[in-house]
Amino acid sequence: MELSLEEHMPAADPYGDVAAVNSAHGWQKVTYAKRQRRQNQAVTVTDFDHGPGVPQQERSSVFASVEKKAYERRRAIESAAAAAVASTGSAATVDGASSDGEGDHSGPESGKGEGTGSGEIGEKKVKQKKPKKPKVTVVDAAAKIDAVDLAAFLADVSASYESKQDIQLMRFADYFGRAFSAVSASQFPWTKMFKDSALSKIVDVPISHIQNPVYKTSVDWIAQKSPDSLGDFVLWCIDAILADLESQQVTSKASKKTNQQSPLKCQVAVFVVLALTLRRKPDVLINLLPNLGDNPKYKGQQSFPVLVWVVAQAAQADLLAGMHAWAHFLLPLICGKSGNPQTRGLALQLVERILSQTKASSILLNGAVRKGERLVPPSSFDLLIRLAFPLPSARVKATERFEEVYPSLKKFALAGSPGAKSTKQAAQQILTHAMKAMQENNPALTNEAANIFIWCLAQNQDCYKQWEKVYMNNLGASVSVIRKLSNEWKEQSAQLSPLGLLRETIENFRAMNEESLSLASHSGDKEAIEEADKHCKALLKRLKRSSICLKSGVLVAILAVLLAFVLSPNTELFDREKLHALLSSFKSFVPVQRI
Repeated sequence: MELSLEEHMPAADPYGDVAAVNSAHGWQKVTYAKRQRRQNQAVTVTDFDHGPGVPQQERSSVFASVEKKAYERRRAIESAAAAAVASTGSAATVDGASSDGEGDHSGPESGKGEGTGSGEIGEKKVKQKKPKKPKVTVVDAAAKIDAVDLAAFLADVSASYESKQDIQLMRFADYFGRAFSAVSASQFPWTKMFKDSALSKIVDVPISHIQNPVYKTSVDWIAQKSPDSLGDFVLWCIDAILADLESQQVTSKASKKTNQQSPLKCQVAVFVVLALTLRRKPDVLINLLPNLGDNPKYKGQQSFPVLVWVVAQAAQADLLAGMHAWAHFLLPLICGKSGNPQTRGLALQLVERILSQTKASSILLNGAVRKGERLVPPSSFDLLIRLAFPLPSARVKATERFEEVYPSLKKFALAGSPGAKSTKQAAQQILTHAMKAMQENNPALTNEAANIFIWCLAQNQDCYKQWEKVYMNNLGASVSVIRKLSNEWKEQSAQLSPLGLLRETIENFRAMNEESLSLASHSGDKEAIEEADKHCKALLKRLKRSSICLKSGVLVAILAVLLAFVLSPNTELFDREKLHALLSSFKSFVPVQRI
């Protein structure tokens, strides 16, 4: 860096007086020559009035025209601002003059301030609010549907697409979609209703708002369609509702990107046409149950309220269809991953609603077996037993309600004509479930399962052979049945008559016990076998006494008949063939058995 020293006083004379030097106290000024050159250069470039080589007067004359134009523009702007103030009135001047007198404001200064402010702010434009659209409720939209217009539309659709019933049904849905298109989501918050409301409050939503002429026109037209086309249509409606449910459950940010639009303009229409179809053709839902049960899409907790509403629509028209769908589809769902207090509560509300209907018990009992299929299948009955008879530590709030509906559902599960093919098949399946239930170390469940096991023996003689096959592998369960037969002999023996098969089976069990005892090496196994053999002996004693008593009673009856024949004065009145038939019936009733 270049430094220069500038002395502000004459140099001291080495031979003269040093007073001048001392007057500056020895200080000197330090300057930076390079920096000073830069500053001078910058001034030379930017100073238009004193540029190098141009006198000040000449440079002023060069920019005179530019300054004049700038002045004219400034005057034009001020004039425009003054005109704007004049057009809106002199409110600002009046306010300034009529203020509280806090100081004097000269006219020119005040005018200048107001003019400047008006020029900067300008006049604001008032935005006009858009008129709000009137809110249309479901009731309002339903009231505008004309039955005559609907009938004409359906007739035209049926003629135009005579051989394509699927298109006809979609056009039918489109008609209601247009009718309810003005109903906003806030007027029909169905997800909130289904989540927070009881079944009794949502089962008729929104079908209750449809006028009777429109309802009748719709269901009469639906009745003409084939079950296959109606099944596809019902499945399409359910999928549309679940798709809308899924789109409402995603986050607000994600819903803008992946929002799934329903096929119709309004979900009200989907619920309406689905309810109309199921209430006119409830059997369509029964045909769809295998598809619904096999698809994971219909097994989630979120979709369960929708499915309960769907089954309730079918139950409104046909109690058998509603109970069938409940036992085959909804009951397994609440016993699986979809089971929680909310889903159990909804399922119980539906079955309680079905059972509370007029003459529900007789209707369901008469239809307990329909087309070879049971109203309450053995697998669902097994689930029901476990819900009604849990361990004391596993009881929940819904247990009492399951205990209340269990007797009625048990009657439907065990109903059927004795000896009928469907009854025999059900007995063999239920026997297997009962055997497993008795092994769960639950006294209440074991007692109920033993009762059901004995019912199976009475319905199908093949169940005795089935019991023999699993006896040794299910020794504890077998002991529970044998003990119950021995302790409750008077009550249980009546339904097992004749007792020949039971006695033969118990004798076979004793032979198995003896063989197993000779081969058993573990002390625990021996104790279990000995316990089983002890109960087998006790039951055999009862069987022998019953056989003797029964034979004695038959013998007395035969002797009484013979005595009456001998002592009668008109022996010719007795038909010998009838007497022989009577004796044969007694003999077949109690066959001679080896004791």
